[in-house]
Amino acid sequence: MSSAQQTLGTGKRKCPPRATCLHLAGEVLAVARGLKPAVLYDCNSAGVLALKSYLEELQRLGFLKPGLHILEIGENNLIVSTEYACQHLEQTLLGTVAFVDVSCSQPHPSVRSLDQLLGLKSLIADIITHFQGLQKDVSLGVSYSKLHSPDWNLCTVFGILLGYPVSYTFDLNHGDDNCLTMTPLRVFTARISWLPDQPPILLYSFSVPESLFPALRNFLSAWEKELRTRFRAQNAFADLSISSEVVILPAVAL
Repeated sequence: MSSAQQTLGTGKRKCPPRATCLHLAGEVLAVARGLKPAVLYDCNSAGVLALKSYLEELQRLGFLKPGLHILEIGENNLIVSTEYACQHLEQTLLGTVAFVDVSCSQPHPSVRSLDQLLGLKSLIADIITHFQGLQKDVSLGVSYSKLHSPDWNLCTVFGILLGYPVSYTFDLNHGDDNCLTMTPLRVFTARISWLPDQPPILLYSFSVPESLFPALRNFLSAWEKELRTRFRAQNAFADLSISSEVVILPAVAL
C-alpha cells in the first residue's frame, strides 16, 4: 500500500483505493511467478515513470525480483514478464491460440487461423525478437520500451499478450464495431487466493461466443491444463478456481 501511495498517487493523480492497490500487487506478483504473461495497468492515469518507480519500490522491499518490463503500446501500459511472454508468443506461433473474427460486416462470429490473419504472424515474431533483445541485459531492475504501429489491431495484440487462449479480431477498415450484440457469450474467469481475509485475485477474464464453444474447446482445455501446471509450480498463491457463465449483453466493447 505504501509503495502505491508513494508512486502511483503523486501529483494530481489520486492513489487507487486500497482494494485496487492490493489487487494490482497480486496481479503483478502473478506475472512475476509466470501465471500470466502480462497485466494491463488501468487503475488511474499513472504513466511510465510512476509505474517504474512503483515496481522498483516493490523490488526494494523484496516483494519482486528484478526482470519485469513496462511495455507501452498506443498509450496503454502493460507490465510484462518478458521470459513468460516470449514462451507464450512462441507457442502462439505454433497454433495454441484461436482467433475469433467479430467484424461487423459478418452476421455471426467465426473462427480464424493465424495463417488467415494477414501480417499477424510476422507481428508476433517481431514482438518476440523485441523481448529477446531486452532479456540480454538482465541487470536492469525494471526496463521500459514502446511498440506500436498504426495498422495493429490492439484488441488482438492485447488478447495475445494477456495470455488469453482465444483472442478477438476484426476488420479495421470497418471501425471497431462488432457482431457480438445480444450474442450469448461464455465468460471464463480464473481466480486465485492470496492474502488472508482479502478477496481473491482475478487472474483471467475473457469470453468466447457460446456458439463457437465446441470448436474452441481444445484451445480452452489446453490453456486450463497449462495454467494448472504453472500454478502447481509456485507457492505464492492458493486455491486456483476456473469457472464460466453465459451472458448476453446489449453491446460489447473490445
